[in-house]
Amino acid sequence: MATDQLLWTEKYRPKRLEDIADLEQIVDRLKAFVRRRNMPNLLFVGPPGTAKTTAALCLSYELYESRIRENVLELNASDERGIQTVREIIKDFARSMAVGEGTPFKVLILDECDNMTNDAQQALRRTMEKYASTCRFVLIANYQRAIIEPIQSRCSVFRFSQFPEDVVVGKIKSIAKAEKVRCDDEGLREIARHAEGDMRRAINIAEAAAASSGEITAQSVTQVMGRAYPREISMMMEASVEGDLDGAMKILREMLMQTGYSGRDILRQAHREIGSLALSEGSKLVLIEAAGEVDHRLSVGADPEIQLTSFLAKVSLVASGERGSRKASGPRIKPS
Repeated sequence: MATDQLLWTEKYRPKRLEDIADLEQIVDRLKAFVRRRNMPNLLFVGPPGTAKTTAALCLSYELYESRIRENVLELNASDERGIQTVREIIKDFARSMAVGEGTPFKVLILDECDNMTNDAQQALRRTMEKYASTCRFVLIANYQRAIIEPIQSRCSVFRFSQFPEDVVVGKIKSIAKAEKVRCDDEGLREIARHAEGDMRRAINIAEAAAASSGEITAQSVTQVMGRAYPREISMMMEASVEGDLDGAMKILREMLMQTGYSGRDILRQAHREIGSLALSEGSKLVLIEAAGEVDHRLSVGADPEIQLTSFLAKVSLVASGERGSRKASGPRIKPS
């Protein structure tokens, strides 16, 4: 496939370890394995879009260079999750000798291995033990707790975390420059907010925005995401805190009725705004608990407008109570 026909996530995927952004400690440890031409079994754990698979592929490329096709097998456990896969595909690959000189073992990359059945994981554990001299395993998972303890104990664990907003913005900006797509700071920040540290998601949003309007702006990002502007959510929450419940409800109705945003999307972003409100920690805890209750009701089919209005009323009530307590306590006047 021609380079210009590739999705941006593949076109701009790092090819070498040093090209991976913001993972210096992990990259340094993996480079040490490359220098020694030896490594243990590895377990990469972390949220989606945090470069786990990219790191595994870069490591493999630097170990084998032109011999990567013969010596590296990549499987997705979401598709191949049963015990039969372990007994046939994985076992056949693991027991064969490495091709070429330099690295004396093959590498098997098993993505989303937390989706494997318990029986398949037990079979995988035995395969890892039996063919330790001919194959190393790189297991990739979103949730470490879903991996059985015997496998975890046989791996060196690497924990990947969400990318900071400035790293996401920098990456999208460099891609936009390479693609000759105009972008502005507000659009880049909007992508970073929607991506929530998931670099793959950020790149996909940027590509969709560029394809739909030819540029990356806050408006084009919101159009392709179908979500509310964070500033609209912020205005709604601030109006509630200030006691302007009518104004807050007006913003809410516009988002629900005119733009078609889902109630749970609005609540999710409102939940993120709680931390920035000028309220005490105790009041914020009350609102977080209230948001959780509303989210549960929405998940079982309750009316979004009624539930979100009740949440805004709770915000207004809590803020009003806090203002009242501050007035009641007031500054004390020392007797003359």
